Amino acid sequence: MNVSEMLLHALREHGAREIFGIPGDFALPFFKVVEESGILPLYTLSHEPGVGFAADAAARFRGSLGVAAVTYGAGALNMVNAVAGAYAEKSPVVVISGAPGAGEAGSGLLLHHQAKTLDSQFAIYKEITCDQARLTDARTAPAEVARALASCLRESRPVYIELPRDMVAVPCDPAVALPLPPVDGDALEACVAEVLARLRAAASPVLMVGVEVRRFGLEAKVAELARRLGIPVVTSILGRGLLAGTQAPLLGTYLGVAGQPAITELVESSDALLLLGVIISDTNFGVSSRQIDLRKTIQALDHRVSLGYHTYPDIPLAALLDALLARAEARAQPVRFAPPRHPRGLQADDGPITPDDVALALNDLMDAHGRMPIAADMGDCLFTAMDVEQTALVAPGYYATMGFGVPAGLGLQAASGERPIILVGDGAFQMTGWELGNCARHGWDPIVLVLNNASWEMLRTFQPESRFNDLDDWRFAEMAAGLGGEGVRVRTRAELEAALERAVATRGRFQLVEAMIPRGVLSETLSRFVAGVRRLSQR
Repeated sequence: MNVSEMLLHALREHGAREIFGIPGDFALPFFKVVEESGILPLYTLSHEPGVGFAADAAARFRGSLGVAAVTYGAGALNMVNAVAGAYAEKSPVVVISGAPGAGEAGSGLLLHHQAKTLDSQFAIYKEITCDQARLTDARTAPAEVARALASCLRESRPVYIELPRDMVAVPCDPAVALPLPPVDGDALEACVAEVLARLRAAASPVLMVGVEVRRFGLEAKVAELARRLGIPVVTSILGRGLLAGTQAPLLGTYLGVAGQPAITELVESSDALLLLGVIISDTNFGVSSRQIDLRKTIQALDHRVSLGYHTYPDIPLAALLDALLARAEARAQPVRFAPPRHPRGLQADDGPITPDDVALALNDLMDAHGRMPIAADMGDCLFTAMDVEQTALVAPGYYATMGFGVPAGLGLQAASGERPIILVGDGAFQMTGWELGNCARHGWDPIVLVLNNASWEMLRTFQPESRFNDLDDWRFAEMAAGLGGEGVRVRTRAELEAALERAVATRGRFQLVEAMIPRGVLSETLSRFVAGVRRLSQR
């Protein structure tokens, strides 16, 4: 076994199922081993940001490692934004970068792809990963890999592994997976007793679930806990799609001023708001209709549990849930909650298309053909996804980077084997939509719904006087054939319904539906969000 094979076997044993990448000269020897060994399948894309987004989406969907492999400098530095988003949203992505060998590094020459120093890339990635390893010694490489992969899974955040090209074929031992660190049983018992006491004493307890529940594979346990406690459940924006298909008493997604008033009131008036794996961010709580005193919530995230001013460190979410389930008694008569039903029934006429029509059309489509996973980009695509029935969803709801949707949809299909729906605006499609050209090679056939208003419309809502938010009409549907797919442009609700039905019925090639939406037309959810942000900013 050599260093490359050791790394590949360790990735697979820790849950990775594929590698997304773009080769480069410093990474070519490693890519050769990847291809010839067949230990993990390799999916090459066209631009490093797309590689990062695809690996991120695969990690999010599966709750295990996503892998992105690139070359040194021009490759890895081109992927910084995607990895930063994975770090912010707690996605376990393993970044593998080729690097110069020892002889090259010691030559005294400036090397191509080098920025300030040969260490600059490593220093940059220290800011956006939770652990880093340089495989410069075959004797220590297995332990370095084991430590980094354990950190990736434990923290559910990216790690960085640098593989010099002269180390690729050096013999080494296999990596031995590290055990999970022990949990202080007494602290855990005291924590659980305090949490349950707070919930029992509350008049209006509410459970909000966030990204860590998915990242650590805890949805089934959370659903069971909610049923036993008999308390209503909501998701955060980032947690949208969690608990879909479970029997949890799920009411919907908390969106503050942009959401359903009943859910907003329930959350904001709760005297025991239990936050499981919820990122405490402006996206989740900055649009509350009245400010939530987070000191009075019960927060379980980042390996700690906080109740008011009392914090229990080193309590992993999985351990907390197991202990809660062991102690929580089921209600004698379970409380029944009726989740609100998202609207359906698109009026398929000659009227112009709005984002709300897109949500209606997708709800109708899934009623007829079954649930499909969704990858959504930023802007009104994300808010439109909030009005689609609960289904698996990957979206950059907190970090809010554009360009995520299309490559994330490809990563989603690679990881799940299911055909996804991709929701993307015309501005984001200009960034990464061209990754669709890789679908034919890899056997992917997503349904891509481009919301085209020839505008960066969400930015316009905050600064309507600026003309730089105007975009040209690139006629994306006409480009689909050249990329290996099929495209159609639609302007009416009837055309939208028909195009989506054709797309579902056609397999083997990606289907691009370009929905033309008038400028200035927003989804109702985004309209409420913008109005709420403006009101809050005026306080």
